[in-house]
Amino acid sequence: MPNKIWLSELQKHRAIAVIRAPKIEVGQQMAMAVASGGMQLIEITWNSDGAGELISQLRSELPACIIGTGTLFNVQQLQEAIASGAQFLFTPHVDRTMIQAAQEKNVPIIPGAMTPTEIVTAWSQGASCVKVFPVQAVGGADYIKSLQGPLGEIPLIPTGGVTLENAKEFLQAGAIAVGLSGELFPKKLVTERNWSAIATQAKNLMRQLG
Repeated sequence: MPNKIWLSELQKHRAIAVIRAPKIEVGQQMAMAVASGGMQLIEITWNSDGAGELISQLRSELPACIIGTGTLFNVQQLQEAIASGAQFLFTPHVDRTMIQAAQEKNVPIIPGAMTPTEIVTAWSQGASCVKVFPVQAVGGADYIKSLQGPLGEIPLIPTGGVTLENAKEFLQAGAIAVGLSGELFPKKLVTERNWSAIATQAKNLMRQLG
């Protein structure tokens, strides 16, 4: 997917559901739940159970959604993820070789960074956007806002501390989109397999950001 299309999808949907699945069938249900709540950007972390298999399964089961992956640490994982059908790639760190490998395959890569130096480094090496992580630890929406002056042209996706309550603040502060994991999938609801409650959470989030 070309970067231009990826950026327009981010601007349209504004929120990514981040799924860390303990079991492949649970991950599948988690994805179905948020998709039924109207979320169309879904990340399956690479350290999920059967991540590659789950990604290719969801690509066929949820054709309207864009399915990607995250928590990629090296080029080998990145290539396996692309082979399994991942449409976007998140990494927790900035790695020039990984960015180049993703660019060669024309798959958007979003490295994780925190400081202005790391953010600019990732962007100048060809990242499609930059994940600001863990954002809550460095001041939350205020941090994103303070980066807008010098780094306004770099699309930022904050994760790590984004909640259903504060997601909109991050967008108002200048983020192109946000990533939510535990906040969208409370342990209790996942354990109880309460998929309708998770779908409702997704629906409420999309309504707030709409």
